[in-house]
Amino acid sequence: MRQSNEGLQYKRVLVKLSGEALLGAESYGIDPVVIGQVSEEIRALVTQKVQVAIVIGGGNIFRGAGLAAGGIDRVTADQMGMLATVVNALAIQDSLERTGMSARVMSAIKINEVCEDYIRRRAVRHLEKGRVVVMAAGTGNPFFTTDSAASLRAIEINADLLIKATKVDGIYSADPKLDPSAERYDVLHYDQVLDQKLQVMDATAIVLCRENSMPLRVVDMTRPGSFLAAALGEQVGTLVTSEG
Repeated sequence: MRQSNEGLQYKRVLVKLSGEALLGAESYGIDPVVIGQVSEEIRALVTQKVQVAIVIGGGNIFRGAGLAAGGIDRVTADQMGMLATVVNALAIQDSLERTGMSARVMSAIKINEVCEDYIRRRAVRHLEKGRVVVMAAGTGNPFFTTDSAASLRAIEINADLLIKATKVDGIYSADPKLDPSAERYDVLHYDQVLDQKLQVMDATAIVLCRENSMPLRVVDMTRPGSFLAAALGEQVGTLVTSEG
């Protein structure tokens, strides 16, 4: 691969990964094959001099809303979910470093024995030095999803693009697994996502992106090269913007 960022439309990106995406063939926890594939996709970006931040969920271990539905206090449940994201972030950091990249885990809650505190200026400095920044513990607050954390962090670090990595190749008018006639969109406006109640990210995350003109591209993480294609501005998945 060439070692430059020529041709890139987006030179600083934030990738949002769900915890469930790390399950792979497993019923619980982390599939080493999947996390290795994700690391290779990130390495392709770093090789092209893209500055990369990652926000990871924790649904493969604990999901706060699900625990709360089972009777656990919601604040406690969300805190458990935050800790699950730290576990995932450390696993991603290890995988990235084993492929030769430099990575830092930054947590929105204090857990200094295993990672750094999230400090915006420090995160940006890591990015400028070519390090991958893995952001854990969501926003550090209960009742906010990691989707909202991804939108917030992308805005804070002045990312050029937010990439939502999923297991489908974009946004559809309905669940394509349940409705074969579902239409896939190439481009959407944030207002369309909200008005049509398309299940992309939660409403708070969508509004944050819309109000701060943060472009969002939803891509299939199982398709090799999809992250780099998004950074190059190629038509992959679905692009959501506040323009038009």
